[in-house]
Amino acid sequence: MTDTAILTRPAGIERRGFETLGHANHGWLDARHHFSFANYHDPARMSWGAIRVWNDDTIAPNSGFPPHPHRDMEIITYVRSGAITHQDSLGNTGRTEAGDVQVMSAGSGVRHAEYNLESEPTTLFQIWIEPTRSGGAPSWGAKPFPKGDRTGKFVTLASGFEADVTGPGAALPIRAEARVLAATLAAGETLTHAVGEGRHAYLVPATGAIEIDGARFAARDGVAITGGRTITITAIDEAELVLVDAN
Repeated sequence: MTDTAILTRPAGIERRGFETLGHANHGWLDARHHFSFANYHDPARMSWGAIRVWNDDTIAPNSGFPPHPHRDMEIITYVRSGAITHQDSLGNTGRTEAGDVQVMSAGSGVRHAEYNLESEPTTLFQIWIEPTRSGGAPSWGAKPFPKGDRTGKFVTLASGFEADVTGPGAALPIRAEARVLAATLAAGETLTHAVGEGRHAYLVPATGAIEIDGARFAARDGVAITGGRTITITAIDEAELVLVDAN
């Protein structure tokens, strides 16, 4: 099938269609990989700036990832439906529901487990961003972000910039020169985002088809955007957007 979005795509905007993503189905876990991960390797999709991993996971009820180690990575989990329960070697535990976010700074090393203890599948995006510095004490945090607060605008969910992580409505802190943003748009609604020179943005519509500067993208497609431009996003359907803007 001809992809007209590719034929009309503006310069500096790359479509990574859902159908082209890496895929692994383990029964309890059905995963799509926007970047090379585990047994999926694509030299053209190793990273996008400091963004190293963006996994689109469906986790079956009463299953999940047993304890395993991480270090020197900022790991952001955006829950799309259901809930995920976190446990780690620091003694942290928490349940993060749909629309909410958890962040783990792996630092010098931490072990954690993530389980779907619900009676329904959990769907989520897990995003890894390389930190600006290696080492440091590991940490974990989670926070609710009501979808109503991001109607028609991007809200910062996690950030490595001091101004974003203080005061009312503060984002969760990460140790990277990056922001994780989310927005909800009604059909026909438009939103803009400026990507600074030398930065890298990656956007995925969790739900709903969108247009960016006239090019169409389906739900769960990836959109890699080079810096030095302002993009205009128009919702074709009611849409839920997640965007990372990183160095």
